[in-house]
Parts: sequence; structure tokens; C-alpha cells
Amino acid sequence: MKQITTLIMLFAVAISANAQKASAPLVTGANVAVVQTKSGKVRGYIHNGTYIYKGIPYAKAKRFEAPQQPDSWDGIRSSMTYGPVSPLMTPTTRVQDESEFVFHHDWGYANEDCLRLNIWTPGINDGKKRPIMFWIHGGGYTAGSSQELPSYDGEAISKKGDVVLISVNHRLNVLGFLDLSEYGDKYKSSANASFYDLVAALEWVKANAAGFGGDANNVTIFGQSGGGGKVTALMSSPLAKGLFHKAIVQSGVWSPYQDQMVSKRIGSAVLNELGLIPSQVDSIQKVPYDKLVAAGNRAIAKVREQLTAEGKITGSGITAGLRLGWTPTIDGNFLTHNPGDAEALANSATVPLLIGSTKNEFMNSLRNPELRNGNEEQVKAFLQKQWKDKTDAYIAAVKKAYPNDTRPTDLMDIDAFFRPGMVAQANAKSASSQAPVYVYLFTWQSPVLDGAYKALHCMEIPFVMNNIARCEEMTGGGKDAYVLADKSSQAWINFARTGDPNHKGLPAWPKYNASVGATMMLDNTCTVRNHPDKEVLELVASAQPGL
Repeated sequence: MKQITTLIMLFAVAISANAQKASAPLVTGANVAVVQTKSGKVRGYIHNGTYIYKGIPYAKAKRFEAPQQPDSWDGIRSSMTYGPVSPLMTPTTRVQDESEFVFHHDWGYANEDCLRLNIWTPGINDGKKRPIMFWIHGGGYTAGSSQELPSYDGEAISKKGDVVLISVNHRLNVLGFLDLSEYGDKYKSSANASFYDLVAALEWVKANAAGFGGDANNVTIFGQSGGGGKVTALMSSPLAKGLFHKAIVQSGVWSPYQDQMVSKRIGSAVLNELGLIPSQVDSIQKVPYDKLVAAGNRAIAKVREQLTAEGKITGSGITAGLRLGWTPTIDGNFLTHNPGDAEALANSATVPLLIGSTKNEFMNSLRNPELRNGNEEQVKAFLQKQWKDKTDAYIAAVKKAYPNDTRPTDLMDIDAFFRPGMVAQANAKSASSQAPVYVYLFTWQSPVLDGAYKALHCMEIPFVMNNIARCEEMTGGGKDAYVLADKSSQAWINFARTGDPNHKGLPAWPKYNASVGATMMLDNTCTVRNHPDKEVLELVASAQPGL
């Protein structure tokens, strides 16, 4: 009897130990989460059942040169923490307290050897073919990283959708866009080195996805702000064709690319600022980064002066479709045409597109603190500075588009920068291919800090990534936020899986075309509206022709 009792006790202990092991939130170890890649084995960790890998090198590159295959390694490479981020032109040394509370940045550590990616997956080495969601960070083309915001974390969406979430760092600013192509074949990709990095990362995904439980034939690229612009550039490029199969553009930029005549002038001016003649171009490899940035800033200013004197830049902006600075360039290789040209659109003709923006984006009431709680008279006076004799028509158009708004400042916080471009891109895409287009407008209003941040730029990211718990400072973390996140993230997951965001939690989401303008309004109550802000967009177009 005593032996039976002892066996029962030992059995109970074993069951308890196994239960604790099964429920352990974190699993680590020398042989835990090991996957073979083309360059060698990597080791991650398991958190609540999700396999996580950070800082894996997908390529290497000398300054201003094309990325190459990463060095191979022996043994198992520990890949448990984020890798280096691309250096910033202006390092962060101080922040504004309130907005930093809302965004909660993680700046990371900078190193030019920054070609790294991160992976979240529900399973490894299991033969499954999960959809891959390839996230490209924001920050324009000069800043940001894959860890910059807590909303970028991929664990929640990977777990919910049974998808593989991959995020990436790549070269930015002067490192990613200084055009030295006139000074030797090794620099032929320098004008768009930032994008060659992204192509290299997608090629790495294609070669290594299977071990991480992903399907290399079902890759969705998606990004917000500058990341949205990068998605559009990849869609426009013949070199990226076939490396992805669906695309999501969140608050991206839709505008012509930089002419290489301009980028080459900037490259020449940078050499001049550094006191280098063409035969000394390789010396630029060793110029300290801060000195390189300063030379780049001076060069851009001088080229701007030259273009102004030539009549190619006027007081109202850059004419003739020219762009200026660290930005995508039509280099004849990665980019051959502007994004709205038929040839560029043809490169992604078979790629479904989900596209949209937030209602408030860069809010005037935050940029003008004295108007944060402005009354009707103050708000109208502000609007009259911009809209002049069209002020009343603008106010009427906004009220028609958003009849339930009650705060006077709501009239001055409607986005007029991203939304017109998103509609123009949706129009061009839907008219040029048979692949479906779906359009959204994120209008949910954050309650944080008395509702001051509304549907701010970046506000939708915690929702579509299912990261409300990580982003309470931005979303408030209330029940309404979780409900909308469930609906939004499921739409993104379904789109990545099938090219169609529809699911039973949303009203039927029609395919978009320019004549109907069907738009999913993502809010506490999600609805589909046709051309919801048509009059507002018409007024914006009349005030800013060419957008």
C-alpha cells in the first residue's frame, strides 16, 4: 500500500512538472528553437508558444555598395535580441514628455552593419506553409527601425492568425540614398541602396521561410508611413517582382520619385563638400558618419539653391515632378518609372492591395498647442489662413463627411496629406489591373489625454497588429480598443492569407473602384461608405494641384 501511495505521489509530481513546463511563458536553452538557415543555424526562444528570433543577418554591405550574402557561421547563432538599427541623421537626445508617453519609442542602438530581420512564428520545422507578413517600418526614408514602436511587435498577430511575422532593418538616409553611381560600377545601386536591402531581405525570406513554418509563395509586404511608401516602391520595381504576392499600404506617400539628374548632382556636391575628387571616391567609405551627414545636408541645400536659380523649384514647391533629398530615385534599374506610370503599375498587376490612412494623421491642434482646446471662432480664424475664401465651403465639406464630430478642433484636424494620395493610388491601381483593391479609413478616436490624440498618425498600427495590450499609452487599452483590434487584425490576417480582408466581424467590404469609392470606416461601429469625404478631397485638390 505504501509503495502504491509513493507511486501515486511521484506520478502526481510528474504531472505537475509537465503542466508547469507546458504553461511556462518563456522557454530558453541551448537547443531550444533552433532552425537551419542558408548561412547557419539560429537559436531563438519561445514565449507563450510563439517562436521568436531577433537580429538575424540577412545580408551584409559595404557603405554605398549593393548588399551581398551574409557571412556563414559555424555552430548555432544566438538570435534573441534586436540587432543594430540604421544610424539616424539627428540622434535623439531629448523628447517631448507627453508625446513620448503616447508613442513610447525604443530607439535601439545604431551601427551601419544593420541588415537584420526579426521573426515571430507559431511553429518551426513542421512542414506547414503559413502566410508570411513582412513588416516595413515607418520614419520616412531617413529614420525608424523594426523595434521603434511597441506596436511593431509581431507576437500577437502571429499567434492570432497562425502567420509568420517578419520585420526588417535596412540602410536609411544618406547611407541608403547617396547616388555615387557615376563613380564606379561598385556604386551602381547606391541611389537606392535602401531598397536593394529590402529586396535582399525578401530574397532571404524566399530561401529560408520553410524552416520557420512559412510559405515563400504567400508573402504580404506591409508598412506604414515611410514603410507604406517603401511598399509602393517595391510594387513599382521590376527587381522586386515575384518576391511578394500581396501588399498593404498604411498612410503611405504617393508621389513621383526623384529624378537621377538631381540625385547625381547631390552626390557630386557631397564629394565636393568633403574635399574629394572623383578618383578619391573610395575614401568616402571611411568618412565618419556625422561628418558625412553634415556634408549631405550642405550638399542638398546647395543643390536646392541651384534648382531654384534654374526655375525648377519655386516658392510653392518643386516643379516638373522633381524631388530632392534622401528619397527613392528613378535609377533605371530598381526604379524605371514613377509609381503612377503604366509601366510601374504593371509590375504589380497581379498583386492585391489593401490601402488606407487615419482620419487625423498630423494634427494641427497638436502642432499648435494654443489651439488644442480652441473654440469655433479660434478654429475658423486658423482655417481662414489656409482656405481664405473657401473656408466656409471647407467647413461644410468636413461637417458633411463627419456629421457626428462635436469638437471645434475636429474641423482643423482632418488629414489632407496622406488621404488624397491613398485615394489616388487606389484609383490608379484599381483601374490598371484585375487584382482587387480594398480601401479603409481609420476614424477611431483615442481617449488618451482627454482625446487629444484622436486618430493620429500611427494610431491604427496597434489595432491591425493586435497589440492593444502593448500600446495602452496610445490606445487607452479599453474594451472598445480590443473589440476594434480584433476586427482590424483579422482583416489584415485574412488579406494576407487570401487577398480578401472580409470576415464575419465586419460588414461586407466591397472591392474598390474609382466610380463607387467603397471605403471601410474602421471605428467602434465599422461601416462601408462610398466616397465618404469626396467634397473635402475636391477642395484639397483645388488648393494643392498635382497631388
